[in-house]
Amino acid sequence: MLRRLYDWTLSLAARKSAEWWLAFIAFVESSVFLIPADVLFVPMALSRPERSYRYAVIATVASVLGGIAGWYIGYYAYETIAKPVLEFYGKFDEFEALRTSSGIGFILLMLVTSGAAHLPPIKVVTILAGVMHVNLGLFIVSAIVARGARFFLLAWLLRTYGEPIRGFIEERLGLIAGAGAGALIVLYLAVKYAL
Repeated sequence: MLRRLYDWTLSLAARKSAEWWLAFIAFVESSVFLIPADVLFVPMALSRPERSYRYAVIATVASVLGGIAGWYIGYYAYETIAKPVLEFYGKFDEFEALRTSSGIGFILLMLVTSGAAHLPPIKVVTILAGVMHVNLGLFIVSAIVARGARFFLLAWLLRTYGEPIRGFIEERLGLIAGAGAGALIVLYLAVKYAL
């Protein structure tokens, strides 16, 4: 099922309505959807490199708006919407562990790491931020920085290097971003417990 969902998402890049689909996928990824917007963003930017920054803006704006929706779901509808969504994706236990052990600073750090490397998935962090009542303005600024950095880095790489960089992005960018995210978490924990 997951492979069919991935293939369907990828097929949207060839449609005339691809920009609308990119906005939709970026929006729902940040609150309830499993497949990242990159699956649509990368082929779109490769096929029309002159529009890669335009696609980055669309994906960033839609992703931040989806993150705000996730925040509201966590804040106002945890039991009725968030919990069933998290259970459906098998993320409820991870979410509960994060909820009981995380402070606001760590949640904002996770927003950056999930925005850069999908660690943990962005929908988990946006819902968690709402449940933990993270200041909405601070959440929005952090989401813009995190998601914008990811999409604009992808846009720059794809526009600069084109098709040859695609394999690198698909195979190694997540690993590199994950290592960077891990380093940020270690740095945060070191500062938190050293002071």
